[in-house]
Amino acid sequence: MAVAPETAKWADLLEGEEIAYRGLEPSRRERVESLPDDLDPRVASSLVATGVTGLFVHQAEAWEAARRGENVVVTTGTASGKSLAFNLPVLDAIARAPKTRALYLYPTKALAQDQARALGELRVKGLRQAIYDGDTPAERRWQIRKWSNLILTNPDMLHVGVLPHHDRWGDVLHNLRYVVVDEAHVYRGVFGSHVANVLRRLRRLARVYDAEPQFLLASATIANAGELAAALIGESATVVETDTSPKSEREVVIWNPPLLDPELGLRASALGDAARLLSELTTRGLRTICFAKSRKAAELIHRFTVERVDAATAGRLAPYRAGYTPEQRRAIERRLVEGELLGVTATDALELGIDIGLLDCAISVGFPGTVASLRQQWGRAGRRGRGLAVLVASEDALDQFFAREPEALLSRNVEAAIVDHANPRILDPHVLAAAFEAPLDEKDAATLGEAALERAAELPELERTPAGFVWKGRDYPAARISLRSGDTEAYTVIEAETGSLLGLVERERAYSTVHEGAIYLHLGEQYLVEELDLRAGVALVAPVRVDWYTQVKKETETAIEEAERSARRLGVDLHFGRVSVTEQVVAYARKAVRDGSTIDVVPMLMPETSFETEAIWFSPEPELLEGLEQMPKLLGTLHAAEHTLIALLPLWAMCDRWDIGGLSTNVHPQTGRPTIFVYDGHAGGVGITARGFASFEVWVEDTALLLQRCPCTNGCPSCVQSPKCGNLNEMLDKAGARTLLERMLSHA
Repeated sequence: MAVAPETAKWADLLEGEEIAYRGLEPSRRERVESLPDDLDPRVASSLVATGVTGLFVHQAEAWEAARRGENVVVTTGTASGKSLAFNLPVLDAIARAPKTRALYLYPTKALAQDQARALGELRVKGLRQAIYDGDTPAERRWQIRKWSNLILTNPDMLHVGVLPHHDRWGDVLHNLRYVVVDEAHVYRGVFGSHVANVLRRLRRLARVYDAEPQFLLASATIANAGELAAALIGESATVVETDTSPKSEREVVIWNPPLLDPELGLRASALGDAARLLSELTTRGLRTICFAKSRKAAELIHRFTVERVDAATAGRLAPYRAGYTPEQRRAIERRLVEGELLGVTATDALELGIDIGLLDCAISVGFPGTVASLRQQWGRAGRRGRGLAVLVASEDALDQFFAREPEALLSRNVEAAIVDHANPRILDPHVLAAAFEAPLDEKDAATLGEAALERAAELPELERTPAGFVWKGRDYPAARISLRSGDTEAYTVIEAETGSLLGLVERERAYSTVHEGAIYLHLGEQYLVEELDLRAGVALVAPVRVDWYTQVKKETETAIEEAERSARRLGVDLHFGRVSVTEQVVAYARKAVRDGSTIDVVPMLMPETSFETEAIWFSPEPELLEGLEQMPKLLGTLHAAEHTLIALLPLWAMCDRWDIGGLSTNVHPQTGRPTIFVYDGHAGGVGITARGFASFEVWVEDTALLLQRCPCTNGCPSCVQSPKCGNLNEMLDKAGARTLLERMLSHA
């Protein structure tokens, strides 16, 4: 274990059995050059007035590429000045021609607020920036369309509030010179695939109004920035990826809460350990941000921390998450920037590039799902000198894998983001929306893609006319699409007593999350589902306080539709292709919060759901299953291998365990043999299992390593148990799974 030679204010906190890894990341010196000679003098003087007298080399590279008329994607670390890289060309263009329009897209409202504030501080003559989102008062909207030359919004508003009403936006679209897409790495999977279609619709309408905007994208460090940019906008982009900003030395720690029960794999609470660490750091005057994976976790860590510190320190702590009012969030951001706050517990709403000033320490509670996100969170630490970055491992299998194999995390390249805009389930509603916006014809293939024109001919809601395909309906097709879901149908969750709307649940998830008797969580509060009206699409809930949660039991069937790729890999015939998945919820279990034990199982029959998706599957040969072929050992072996493979697939695809499904069976009707399936959990698939097919050998190797190193005897939440198992984690054989995977690896 590498140990930092220099003592720091936190050194004595890092000496216990919890420290799985401790090491140093070296500092980096900046590389700068003077402001460009061809930068408009008014912009240059505004920059100098705010203390910017030169550019990092990567900012200058982005400037040059933009001046050549190229689309640009800047993919460098946290606090490397990406905002200035995309602001410079925009501010220069506006200073020279104030009628020029620019559109800035952010995944969260908080980011738009932060950027608007920063732009205002530059005081560039002629710049008129404004935020246009769901919080913008109706009476301000027409003023912004008419007056603002830099409009900050989000993809959702662009999709449903701008493009369908482009006649009101004619002047903006005609003069649109630049489109900025910040935090581009967020646009992946289903959300990214929707946003790719929205950006193509924007390019198409800009052409209708005789404009051809340049796209400037900024992203956290990812493996395929150029590929992602091209997938999002439908055009190539110049990649700027060498980070030339300064970086302070940073101490990196992986903290694993102590094992309480080795037999069951039970560990001390990650939330409790994070609160202990946060309280110690803030008591020492160290400004610290603590990232949690859920709103409830952020609130609990804050509460536990407040209980541990004195009143003065407690007054300088705050939680930050979605669900607060804009005013509440602005107040917390202001207190952070001004140094009034010492500690903040946050969801990933603060992971993105909000300027929250100089921090000493960053704690990530649970692996956030991708190395890119972890690096983004850790990048908050050490802005004013040596920093501390900590990953507090949860009991999740991936976290425990990293705690036991730190190099697998620290030496791992950042992931590649996956976008598939042409997935018909995602593409079709955007084709309808585009036809509503303007008749579709062959020339639109240049912006929307060939697949969009092919789908237009198949969609019954479009009519072919001499002008092209036109929308026959009476509603706005864009209003049917949720950008953040692959499912166009959603159930509303309503508090029965007050009638207030708590949230929306996609139809495909509703049967397993808001069935009668389910515990539904909203803003950290518990609600019991009293009734699910399938016809009306409404779940009625009532607030409760209980010490149990619910998990459904599902029966799942897969049917192979087509094998698109097959190869002999690790002693098995590995297939990738299309499958149809049929699921039915048949019961739910009530489980104790304290230890996950089952209190009771309640029978229940929900309607079947079916969807087609992408999958990989393989049938182990008889020699691989020798000694494992008897039931129930065979089923337990396959089931445990399936679970563990699913737990580690996010290492190769930028996704979450909840985006992946699986099925294992002792005899599949089509293969006639024992078979393991791993499939994309979203209809149509978004490329997740395609990554698994490409990385099969290293994926299986790391999965076997996880099973070898986990200290439990028969399987635990850190290896083979899954929080989303449709069989309630019954029939799992850890030893059998390990034997099977090790035998497969012997064929490498």
